[in-house]
Amino acid sequence: MTKLEREVMATEARSLGRDAWERLCTNRMARIGGGLFIGIALLCLIGPFFVPHALDTTQLAYGAQPPTWTHWFGTDELGRDILVRTLIGGRISICVGFAATAVALLIGVAYGMIAGYYGGRMEAIMMRFVDTLYALPFTIIVILLTVLLGRSILLIFLAIGAVEWLTMARIVCGQTKALRQQAFIDAAIIGGVPTHRILARHILPNLLSPVIVFTTLTIPAVILLESVISFLGLGVQPPMSSWGILINEGAVKLDIYPWMLIFPALFFSLTIFALNFIGDGLRDALDPKDTSV
Repeated sequence: MTKLEREVMATEARSLGRDAWERLCTNRMARIGGGLFIGIALLCLIGPFFVPHALDTTQLAYGAQPPTWTHWFGTDELGRDILVRTLIGGRISICVGFAATAVALLIGVAYGMIAGYYGGRMEAIMMRFVDTLYALPFTIIVILLTVLLGRSILLIFLAIGAVEWLTMARIVCGQTKALRQQAFIDAAIIGGVPTHRILARHILPNLLSPVIVFTTLTIPAVILLESVISFLGLGVQPPMSSWGILINEGAVKLDIYPWMLIFPALFFSLTIFALNFIGDGLRDALDPKDTSV
């Protein structure tokens, strides 16, 4: 075998996944975002075990104090350590982001695939329903669902996920319509392949790229929405903590105790930036028109 033939075979052997991974690894901002998010997530996960203060421990006589060697992020008016509250609040906010995004992903992908595959009148009816929901304020819908269903963490996941699936459904519907016109789908239909198998084995794998990219961009949006709900007092309830609750408490006392806002807001902002950098990197890496690698 000649050198040229070996090079041709090696080129053909390169998979789309490997090309995408190489593009992602060469994206400096995506690497920074990934490292930053992993660091914050690990810090929130294991950090509270090394902080010598409990989430609900109060020291009323101590009161609100600026950062010291004993309390690195300071304390609030009840003498609670802001560091441990920020880290445990990060657990809640990140879990809400991923869990609610998973709910939105399941609803949006299934809904969009069905609408795009069948097309015609069914697609028109299903997409008009999506347009109607788009006209309603997302935050108001979540607040109403939270009030009606309750304020448990699980119900917050469902409430946020129930309104974040609309854009996913539109994206998936458009991609499915394009795939529906491909020859391999027609061959599968002529061959008698059941519809559910066509959707699961032929269409869904070809939707992974846009779905993955949009998922990484949805997670920070969900975290932001949870923070807004908690800021309004309708999210996670005390004694539990989230970044939204801490930002709410800090914003009220910003002029007197600025450290109560600075540290939770810093963690929240860095997480949002990191996830957006990852999403932008994945979008570029999974773009089939990009031949830079």
